[in-house]
Amino acid sequence: MIKKFVVVSLLVLFTNCKHLLAYHHSYVDNSISADSTPSTAATYPKFKIGGVFQARYLYSKKNNVDIDGLQHSTGEFVNNSFDIKRMRVSLNAQLTSKLSVVTLVNLADFKNDTKTRVLENAFAQYNLSPYAKLQFGQFRPAFGIEDAHAVDIIKSIDFSNAYYLMGNNGWQSFQIGAALSGKVDLGKVPFNYAISITNGNGKNRTDNNNGKHYATRLWFNLNERKNFTLGTSIGLGKEFGQSIYAYGIEATYRLDITNRLCVDLQAEVFQALNQYLYFTTPENQRLGSLDDYEYKGGYILPNIRYTIGKTKLQAIEFSMRYEYMNANSKLNANPRQTITPMISFEFLKDYGARLQCGVQIDNYKTNIPNTKTYDANLFFVQVQCRLQ
Repeated sequence: MIKKFVVVSLLVLFTNCKHLLAYHHSYVDNSISADSTPSTAATYPKFKIGGVFQARYLYSKKNNVDIDGLQHSTGEFVNNSFDIKRMRVSLNAQLTSKLSVVTLVNLADFKNDTKTRVLENAFAQYNLSPYAKLQFGQFRPAFGIEDAHAVDIIKSIDFSNAYYLMGNNGWQSFQIGAALSGKVDLGKVPFNYAISITNGNGKNRTDNNNGKHYATRLWFNLNERKNFTLGTSIGLGKEFGQSIYAYGIEATYRLDITNRLCVDLQAEVFQALNQYLYFTTPENQRLGSLDDYEYKGGYILPNIRYTIGKTKLQAIEFSMRYEYMNANSKLNANPRQTITPMISFEFLKDYGARLQCGVQIDNYKTNIPNTKTYDANLFFVQVQCRLQ
């Protein structure tokens, strides 16, 4: 059923690409006639600089767990620290009215091994028409809601646990490849699509095998005023000659209670093979075949926002994400439940300056001493500044 869905989606979208390209050529030919004399001409290239700064104070208070989530039965460990989470700088170079190059680096990653870090976005984008654009390079392929939003505008302290696990498996986060995406109105309902082909082994790496990841995301904006959307993501591919898959369902909704008070709701569920866990486990320690290594999970993220609109305080938000994640549900099920209550103070519009305070509460079905699979409470205070 999944394979049929993806094949049909790809056929429909690529068939429509012929019409999109035809529209693109006719648009170009018709927009500039022999006797047309534009009064003003745009000057290229154009450059736009952006970025985000995130600094945190972390305090772990439970079960001898350090700030990285590792439990210590004996010995000293670090249970509190200041940290620079992100220092991102972005550059968007608009080379023509249709062609642009986007770069994003995270300078805070210099504190880690830089071989596969620091450089995040590095892609060229070409607008074929109002309904389609091509991307080529390193970017976040569209698979679920979180890939569509920068981390500095999400309603919680960070992306979900599922986002990082799916990133390790090549479906989310930064990947290298090509993509086609766009938006078409189906009657009065905006229909959005994105299809991609990527190496599927993370950022700043050449592929380590001949398999590729093929992903499709489709979502409908059923009510733009209420931000009511429904969507699905499907992924198929090969890793070291073995078939892999992933799929998810998503929804968003906004309820305006008054002109100042509103509630946003975001939810996703995923199921996928955890090939990352399978292939990083020594062969003599694997408990079954790749098909037995299965991930299941999802989250719901409600956010209450009260707009104040004052010069020094724009809004106050309160969110509480609940997430369920089972990284190996068939062979060694040990579900992780995470609750993240957080209050956020917005001092400049569009999260230009923001203070976030909260706690990440992790609970496992079975605790494993001296590992990161252990119950923990991580308190955080984060200061964020962004330029967009």
